[in-house]
Amino acid sequence: MKLLRFLKRNPVLCVAFLAAAATSFLVPPDAAWLDYFDWKTLACLFLTLAVVCALRDIKFFNILARRLVRLTESLRSLVLALVYITFLGSMLIANDMALITFLPLGYFALDVTGHKRHMAYVFILQNISANLGGMLTPFGNPQNLYLYSRYGLGAGEFFSITGPVWGLSLLLILLLCLGLPGTALRPALGKAPKTDRKKLALYLALFALCLSSVFRLLPWPLLLLGMGAALLVFDRRMLLAADFCLLLTFAAFFVFAGNLARLGAVEALLRRLLSGREYLTALVTSQVISNVPAALLLSGFTEEARELLLGVDVGGLGTPIASLASLISLKLYSRSPGARTGRFLGLFLGVNLLLLALLTAAHLLLGQVF
Repeated sequence: MKLLRFLKRNPVLCVAFLAAAATSFLVPPDAAWLDYFDWKTLACLFLTLAVVCALRDIKFFNILARRLVRLTESLRSLVLALVYITFLGSMLIANDMALITFLPLGYFALDVTGHKRHMAYVFILQNISANLGGMLTPFGNPQNLYLYSRYGLGAGEFFSITGPVWGLSLLLILLLCLGLPGTALRPALGKAPKTDRKKLALYLALFALCLSSVFRLLPWPLLLLGMGAALLVFDRRMLLAADFCLLLTFAAFFVFAGNLARLGAVEALLRRLLSGREYLTALVTSQVISNVPAALLLSGFTEEARELLLGVDVGGLGTPIASLASLISLKLYSRSPGARTGRFLGLFLGVNLLLLALLTAAHLLLGQVF
């Protein structure tokens, strides 16, 4: 039963390991396997996840979000606050962590104000906000961090690729929020929890170091040793709190993609498939195997970083499988009292596919801008 629960909770990880295992029969393990892994991506991702978990542990994001929500005066402004907290938060703490942090706040805020009937729509808006908000920064979406390192992109170049789509997404999400009524309310969120200021200062400093390594200002081996030692001394629990399933998913897909690249016929086929169709191929592939695995797989067969990056980021919209963050939203909603999962899925697909179509149309019509 424990194994079955694990499989249900981590379907992408299971698929990744099956894919890696299957290709291992064609390309048995050897010394070349060590070259498959992007060690910088794995190190930065691990440390970022650990620090974000530490910040969540001392209630930093909860306190920040509550202060923002207290400023709201209507249902519409409340939802705008919840959605844009998630949108902006995903830029810094990654889309999945933003949802884990702010979706429960959304449920609580709608519950205490008597607007639980809007729960499904608000969860969907927060999910979309996490996926599209996180696309702006290299550390906002897991696939961004990998592609940023894989193609050696500069910060300015990266922002020039993702910035226009991010800005359009900001506007489209605003329009979706304006469809809600402006019913007056005063959310009774209660007294905010207190935090340890010394730990807060430490964790924010460590997070700044993570960002410096992402932007190549600090060598990642030095970061790994320094931050690992700091967390080991001050809060060793956080080293075990990082999302190891996500890290193992990356590792398994590194093996899968590396093995495929060594199969001449498969490599030639994928390169022909991608040539001139990087964006659409990445977008469609994301719908089937999720955008993180799609980025890891396809990056081995194309040097068109811009189209692939946009394809997997926009490809996070669509089916619940398209993004790991979407699976988190579905899981949390289905566990909430009174959840109507069938209605949620129908509304989820409708809103996601609408935005996917609009952003893709903008990209195809204005390719030099989007």
